[in-house]
Amino acid sequence: MKTPSADSTAKVRLDKWLWAARFYKTRSLSSEEIDKGRVKLNGASVKPSRDVKPGDVLELRIGHEVRTVVVRALSGVRGPAPVAALLFEETPESLQQRHEAAELRRLAPEPAHSQPLGRPTKRDRRHIEGLRDSPPGWNDRWSASLDQE
Repeated sequence: MKTPSADSTAKVRLDKWLWAARFYKTRSLSSEEIDKGRVKLNGASVKPSRDVKPGDVLELRIGHEVRTVVVRALSGVRGPAPVAALLFEETPESLQQRHEAAELRRLAPEPAHSQPLGRPTKRDRRHIEGLRDSPPGWNDRWSASLDQE
């Protein structure tokens, strides 16, 4: 197993590094995310083949989260999570934003609670059917054929 190297002469592609650092499950996923513009290297959109080096700043958008990390070491192989954690360091601002977003999600109301509980009652069903029948002439004639007059 190779250990992460901080050697400045080594070259590792961005998509390979993101996969090795365990941000994405597969290398093709990391390549797709870069192509979609969800990964920025030093503030600029780049291609998956771009080489990364220690000291580069990456901005990753994964789902609703935006993470800003600094590349600390290079590795082209995917290893265990403790080794992958040594490849980068998340900025304090990024950590703060993620914690604030997590707290907002925790305090936000559950969307399912706004829905009425259980199945509609007979009264509710009659009301729904009454609404469905209310547009004039909707159910009088329903055909895709042309009128033959």
